[in-house]
Amino acid sequence: MALIRATCSDCGDVELRSRDIQVRICRDNGNGSYLFRCPVCRMTEVKSADDQIVDILVAAGVRCSEWQLPAELLERPGGEAITHDDVLDFHELLNSEHWYAELESLQG
Repeated sequence: MALIRATCSDCGDVELRSRDIQVRICRDNGNGSYLFRCPVCRMTEVKSADDQIVDILVAAGVRCSEWQLPAELLERPGGEAITHDDVLDFHELLNSEHWYAELESLQG
């Protein structure tokens, strides 16, 4: 198993085994990243990785997985934007005793 040096933002350079790292590639845009848990502070670090870094890590035995951007990023909501007054009205509604009944009456 290969030893790989990575940098923790708090602890500096740390040595990891290939099983301690995971490469992730986005199916939608091809962007690569890798993540690991620092063996010193135990914080999870996520770093972006270009194709060359991805290839080196995978060749060293690091497991690779694909992920997809959430569909919500492509949604464009209709209707008016929520205003400060809308938030205040909702807050007041939640403070009332009948908020649930009023909320149910809004559903079509």
